[in-house]
Amino acid sequence: MKRIIMIILAAIMMVPAVEAENKQLQKALKKEYKAKMKEYKKEKWTLFGSSRTLEVALLQHYDKLNTLGEDAQEVVGIASRFKSKNVGHQQAINNACVTYAQQAGSHLKGRVVSDMSANGDDPSAEFDHFYGAYERLVEKEIKGEMTESYSIIRCVDPKAGEYEMQTFFIVNESAATRARIRAMENALKESEAAQRYAQKVSDFVKEGFAE
Repeated sequence: MKRIIMIILAAIMMVPAVEAENKQLQKALKKEYKAKMKEYKKEKWTLFGSSRTLEVALLQHYDKLNTLGEDAQEVVGIASRFKSKNVGHQQAINNACVTYAQQAGSHLKGRVVSDMSANGDDPSAEFDHFYGAYERLVEKEIKGEMTESYSIIRCVDPKAGEYEMQTFFIVNESAATRARIRAMENALKESEAAQRYAQKVSDFVKEGFAE
């Protein structure tokens, strides 16, 4: 009985600390939001492809990131010096996929080299083809797992009618794991060297980016 009372008392005492932490987080988020909106307005960015305001789009973006927590990864695609806004938007999407794929490949390479070198193996050279194939296939597979949050656009050359765009995505890493596994399985087929370490490579991929 005493133990139960102590647990209840401890929980009650923790409430003010949790509330204080939440208030501090909300204050920091509000400050971050204001700073980002100030930056957008100063640099003359406007929202693209939506009837919402940029203020609402940014608030929703932050809310999605907070809801997913550590499982969320923000990826930004960039397109520069284009005249057709639709073409620029597609370029930004493609750029975001490439960026994500490069991050995935870099992380996997780091894990493979670190863990296997510790065991006396040095597969870095023979794995080069596998890394390239993996990045290329992640880029292809990840498109179905990337959710566009919002896009911003601004004119960089009024006379030439040229624009630049930034498109923000939120990737759910749990869902994206499936895309990385599909890419890994297909990349292994292209590399005999990597097949010898197939199980270890598979484990790395399933772990995602976060340690």
